[in-house]
Amino acid sequence: MSDIRAEWEKALAEKDCEKLLELFDDYIDIIEDEETLRQKLKKLGEVAVECDDPYDLLHEIGHVYAHLDDAEAGIELYKKVAERKKDDPEEYATALYYLADAYEHFGMPDKAIETYEKLLKLEEEVLKNEREIALTLANLAVNYDELGETEKAIELMERAREIFEKLNDEKNHMISLIDLAHFHYELGNYDTAEALIREVLRNPRDDEIEINAKLVEAEIHAGREDYDKAFKALREALLKAINVNDDVFGLVFDTLIDFIEGLFNEEEYEVIARNMEGFAELFEDDTAYFFRAIAELARWRAGEEGAKERFDELYSKVENEELRSILDEWKRPKLSLSLGL
Repeated sequence: MSDIRAEWEKALAEKDCEKLLELFDDYIDIIEDEETLRQKLKKLGEVAVECDDPYDLLHEIGHVYAHLDDAEAGIELYKKVAERKKDDPEEYATALYYLADAYEHFGMPDKAIETYEKLLKLEEEVLKNEREIALTLANLAVNYDELGETEKAIELMERAREIFEKLNDEKNHMISLIDLAHFHYELGNYDTAEALIREVLRNPRDDEIEINAKLVEAEIHAGREDYDKAFKALREALLKAINVNDDVFGLVFDTLIDFIEGLFNEEEYEVIARNMEGFAELFEDDTAYFFRAIAELARWRAGEEGAKERFDELYSKVENEELRSILDEWKRPKLSLSLGL
C-alpha cells in the first residue's frame, strides 16, 4: 500500500500522466473517506489538464466525480483542456469532441449539442474534413433524438449518411442506416425503418453492425406486436454476440431481458413460454435452466397445472446470482391498490 502511495506521489510530482492512469484504480481504492478523495482528485485534475493526451485520465476522474454526484467537477476539467487547446484547431477539435462526449456520457444531451455544434462550425469553416463533419452530424443526431427531437435527428443523420456514402465509408454508412431505422421506428414509420434494416443486412458487414441491426429489427417487430418475429431477431443477435465480446453480449442480453419483462407486464405469457427454448439451447451452463425457468414461470402465470413445480425445479438449478435475482423479481405477485372510494 505504501508503495502505491509513493509511486503515485512521484508520478504526480513528475506529471507522468501515463503512470497516473496505470496506478489510478489501485490508488483510488485505498482512499477511505470522501473529503480525502476530493482533495486527491483536485490535485490530480490540476496535473491532468496539463497532459498532452489527458482524455483517458479525465475519463477515469470524471467517473469518480460522477460516483460522488458531482459530474460537473469532471466536466470542468474537460472545459479547461478545451480552453488550453484553443490556439491549435486540430487539438481544439479533439478537445471539443471529448467535452461533448463527456456531456453525452453523463446525461446532458443539451450541453452535448451545444458543444458538438461548436465543433461542427470549426470542422466546416476551418478543418474541412468531410468524414469528421459526418461523424459530428451523427453525434448531433443521436443527442437530438435523446431530447425527443427525432425529426431533427433524422435530418442530421441523413446528411451524415450522404457524406459517408460519398466517401465510401462502408462501416459508418451502415451505422447511420441503423440509427435512421431506429429514429423512424420511434416515429412509428415501421415500413421505412424495416427497409433501412433490410439494406444493412444484405450488405457486407461486421458482427457488431449485424447485431445492432437485429436489435432494431426486433424493435420494429415488437412495435407491430409481432412478438415471435421480435424474439427470432433477438435470438439471432444473441447467437452472434456470444462470439463477439462481453460488452456486446451484455447489451443484447439486457435488451432481451427488458423485452421479456415488458411482455410479462403485458401478460403475454403464451408468447414468452413458446420462445424460451430457442434461447436455452444456445447455452451449456445454468443460463439454459434460466430460460427454461422463464418459460415455466410464464405458464405458471397463465394458470397451467404443474408449471409452478417445474419452475421451482429449474430455479434450483440456476446458480448464477444475477439470473436468480431476475427470476426472484419476476415471480413476485403484482400488488394492486384499490381505494374503494
